Amino acid sequence: MNFEKYYLLDTNILLENASNIFKLSDSGNNLLILTETVLDEIDSKKSGFEEINFQAREFARILENSKVHDSFCFEDKKIIRVNIENSKTIIDIISKEEYKASSKNISLNILNDRKILEIASEIKEFYTKDIIFISMDIMARTRALSLDIKTEALHGKELDKLDFKFIKEIEINFEDLESLNNQDIINFDEEYSYNNFSYCFKVKSSDQVILASIVNEKIVLLDEVEIRNQIITPLNKEQLFFSNAIINHFYNVLIVEAKAGSGKTLLALSGALKLVRQKEFQKIIYIRNSIESLDKGEDVGYLPGLEEKFAIYNHPLMDSLDYIIRSEHKRKRNKRSDVPYNPLDDSEVTARVEQMISNYGIETMWVGEMRGRTLSNSFIIIDEAQNMSNKTMQMVLSRIDNSCKVVILGSNKQIDNFYVNRYTNALTTLLKSTQAENHLVNIFAIKLEKVLRGPITEWAEDIFSK
Repeated sequence: MNFEKYYLLDTNILLENASNIFKLSDSGNNLLILTETVLDEIDSKKSGFEEINFQAREFARILENSKVHDSFCFEDKKIIRVNIENSKTIIDIISKEEYKASSKNISLNILNDRKILEIASEIKEFYTKDIIFISMDIMARTRALSLDIKTEALHGKELDKLDFKFIKEIEINFEDLESLNNQDIINFDEEYSYNNFSYCFKVKSSDQVILASIVNEKIVLLDEVEIRNQIITPLNKEQLFFSNAIINHFYNVLIVEAKAGSGKTLLALSGALKLVRQKEFQKIIYIRNSIESLDKGEDVGYLPGLEEKFAIYNHPLMDSLDYIIRSEHKRKRNKRSDVPYNPLDDSEVTARVEQMISNYGIETMWVGEMRGRTLSNSFIIIDEAQNMSNKTMQMVLSRIDNSCKVVILGSNKQIDNFYVNRYTNALTTLLKSTQAENHLVNIFAIKLEKVLRGPITEWAEDIFSK
């Protein structure tokens, strides 16, 4: 049989999404190659409640619908060719008795990668075209290149075509100021597109800048007094746009890509507290993917003491609450000249944080416990979206009804999940979705690029992001 390409798949490709096997097959135009090591790794992931466990089981169901088409022997390797029923996908499964790579000479954490690449090197002569190793792991791909094995990342070029810019700057005449509010944006910007959520209108021959959001293609000027009337005050125009979208009832899905220390969690939580205080929502739910639980979903979360086990993953939330309590105390004391300012001690802060959690109905949630649930009347903060697969985000968002508001936070510079990369994670998928018109939900997106945590954070972001 003649195939256009020969793809050797790493385990992470199938655990990111089992249906990748059909995409890469391209209706049988490409031959897919799996080593027994990949099958063993997938088999070890079938038990558990994380998304990779569901993907492992899904792939097992795909294999159940396969039939052996042929078998070959090449040197010390056995190759079984299978067809997936109801599709044109063809897979070669390769095994061998003994590997040169072993636990005696290779570290256990990279042993499986070495076994996969060992087979890739040894079967070059069996196939008529070069084998292309597909993996999300840059270290595995680099090792493959050192062995003269061609390699690609999944969807490796798609993101380069997109430059996510959600704030637009244009000039207007001074005489336009009086009638600017509620005007059609197209009257001022003929190149307006759906992803232009925010505008900075610069007045010609002046230093004046007017900030506005676009609602139903209408210009809505920001009420900065109302936006700043909360515990955490926005400090720059990006934060103003973000905070405005939080309290604006028009938007129900906010997508935020932000650098470390840009204030994204603080602002989201501050806005959420304001809306709960105004009885717009009953509670606040904080959802953050637990990267360390990816390989042990069955061990965490379905045992007693869930909050204690996942306390480490909720540190950003608790740090933000701590900061809010201290900031609110300082602001109230500064308004009273008759009372000297004294900072709160840690025990008092802890007590006030616990009281705030109770008063505002603040809950934390692990993605592994969300299947089958319905979230209502809640302000929902989904953190670390860059570490979620598309399937995980789909599952989380499908739990949320129309009485909720969702703020999705993440940074593509802080990916820790081995099963996604910056091209395939949920944050990128959501950012890409803003490029087209949508009639189902009212989306707002923004990038927070100004680091406000302090000079050390800004310095680190600068030198390590080059």
